[in-house]
Amino acid sequence: MVSAAKVKRLLTMVLVAVAAGILLVVVTIRVVENQLIYYPPRYPDGFPSPQIVERDVEEVWLLTADGVKINAFYHSNPASKQVLLWFHGNAENIGYGFEHLRALAKIGVNILAVDYRGYGKSEGKPDEAGVYHDADAAYDYLLTQRHFRAADIIIYGHSLGGAVAINLASRRRCGGLIVQSSFTSARAMARRMFAIPLIEYAAKSRFDSLRKIREVHAPILVVHGTRDEVVPFEMGQQLFAAAPEPKRFYPIPGAGHNNLMEAGGISYLGCLQSFVAEAARQEKGSD
Repeated sequence: MVSAAKVKRLLTMVLVAVAAGILLVVVTIRVVENQLIYYPPRYPDGFPSPQIVERDVEEVWLLTADGVKINAFYHSNPASKQVLLWFHGNAENIGYGFEHLRALAKIGVNILAVDYRGYGKSEGKPDEAGVYHDADAAYDYLLTQRHFRAADIIIYGHSLGGAVAINLASRRRCGGLIVQSSFTSARAMARRMFAIPLIEYAAKSRFDSLRKIREVHAPILVVHGTRDEVVPFEMGQQLFAAAPEPKRFYPIPGAGHNNLMEAGGISYLGCLQSFVAEAARQEKGSD
């Protein structure tokens, strides 16, 4: 017969082993977390030749509040008082997004496309706090160096960039917010990607867009492909449901995660253009 003391010791050993295992999982996730979230292509990957770039944009450098130099493309349209502040996804850089930027220019606004720290030519290594610093530096650059009014800045983000855009728009005044193919939170994405109970609570990164979008005080446009293979279409619907008015939802039938421009075509650009124009009218009406 096993004594009560032996049973107690055995249970203690089991509990210690379980706790050690959980701790090991948490530590491992914390160590590799940023590698799972960010896939930063470095220059020259994705970048067109300088001669092609110079025809359409000006290359600019920004300094963040924590002293990191980040790279950006600025497309000027003197006829417009508005500017799109554009944040790309987690496996892109502004070089890969150059053709998308040229297409966006057709809607007739200025554009600032930013590479997060560690992406393209930008210095540093990305993490959640860092990419928020990068967004603030870009926003402040538009205010202080390009002299845009806050009400004329339309914050626009794709995928990871959507979370960055929502965070910025929830804290800083803007003329509008465009969220494209983005997720509700990092925890929700972790649950989707890893079939391990409670794994979402091990990560430091939150990107809690579902909560933060409620704090945006500007017109909101949510764009999502109905066949998004990375971020479920339902997450776009959830973000839209949580967003305050005024808001619009633009589903693109048949579009995946990265082909919204191709799938949406002229109507996609038309939706963006009408949203930007509507944001300008609403701001003018509130003056």
